Amino acid sequence: MTFPFELLAPPDPAVLPLPPAAEPEPGVRLVSGAVYDVPDGRRPLELDLWLPADAAAPVPVIVFVHGGAWRTGLRTDLGPRFRSWRPGPFAHLVRAGFAVACPTYRLSGEAAHPAQRDDLGRALDWLHARAGELGLDTSRTMLWGESAGGHLAALTALTRPWNSGATVTGCIAWYAPSDFLGLAEDSSFDPTAPGTFEALFLGAPPADVPDRAVDASPARQATGEAPAFLVLHGTADSLVPFAQSERLAAALTAAGAPVEFRPVEGADHLWVGIPDEAVADCFSRSLAFSLAVTSHTRPGQAGVSSK
Repeated sequence: MTFPFELLAPPDPAVLPLPPAAEPEPGVRLVSGAVYDVPDGRRPLELDLWLPADAAAPVPVIVFVHGGAWRTGLRTDLGPRFRSWRPGPFAHLVRAGFAVACPTYRLSGEAAHPAQRDDLGRALDWLHARAGELGLDTSRTMLWGESAGGHLAALTALTRPWNSGATVTGCIAWYAPSDFLGLAEDSSFDPTAPGTFEALFLGAPPADVPDRAVDASPARQATGEAPAFLVLHGTADSLVPFAQSERLAAALTAAGAPVEFRPVEGADHLWVGIPDEAVADCFSRSLAFSLAVTSHTRPGQAGVSSK
């Protein structure tokens, strides 16, 4: 008797039953751990879905991409300054009229670029495939990430590694790396060192794989077809140079793409060093930008704003 090896093939994540929903806050449903992709030889990739409990029509989607230097991180975490918020930041976004998807992706200890970008593309495909049952309007999709997640959000928005009808209409990048080959000019970064987070992400030091470093750099991928961008970065960032966001904003502007650049005075990485009110303002600005973009209005003319 021959074993039917096709039975070992993983099920299609687009038709898998969803995990049961919880209600962490009134009016908010949370579906935790939905499988969106089953890479061959790798762990299944999951996402959490924060959904309005009783939306009258399909809602726009924010895909939040966690940080952690491409090496670690939790999909549930917007950063240490938001961990004490009650209700939490994702519940705030749902109450403002969004669905929020928080995907995992392969970390640099599992795979090198472009695996992480491709994982986010598959998450967008999955959301579009299940938009009807989930009440999502994926023609109004925002990507939003912080630190390494901001880099991946920007790179995904600019290189579009998805095949479905999902449309990314905007991207928010908080204190994100944007140009691997420019890091040495912006800081004391050694582009030949093999143990940096950047080298681990790329699979080799940036100086050794310049073509791959360019391919992974959002500032080198800007075109006039880019969605609207909001870029926030602390002027006192000691981990990711402030100049990295200047590079991204300048590249988008030169390409004729709409970009709003907001320096956050005195802020270190993760919004360390600024008062709670300033952190809340970063969140409020990002929410207002998301509302403007997903209402199909242009949040500003192409160009860099530093107000």
